[in-house]
Amino acid sequence: MSNTPHTLSEEFPDQLDAISALKVKDPAFAKLLIEYDDVNDKVHRAESRLDAVTEDAEGMLRKQRLAIKDAIAAALSKAE
Repeated sequence: MSNTPHTLSEEFPDQLDAISALKVKDPAFAKLLIEYDDVNDKVHRAESRLDAVTEDAEGMLRKQRLAIKDAIAAALSKAE
C-alpha cells in the first residue's frame, strides 16, 4: 500500500490554472475540492497507520477519493 499523498497538484499537474478558475466560478466544484482534500487526508493517515482503520474502511476511503477525483476530472473536461 502506498502512503504517498495524492494532492490535486500531483493528480492534475497541467490543470492547476483551470482548477483555480473553476473553483472561483463554481461553488459546487469548490466543495468537491474540499471533499477531495478531506478524504485524501483520511486515506493518507490510514495508509501511514496514524489512524487505526480496518482494511475495508481504508478501501472504501480510496474508492471515495477516486469517485471525487473522477468528478473533478469530469468538471474540468466540461469546463474546457
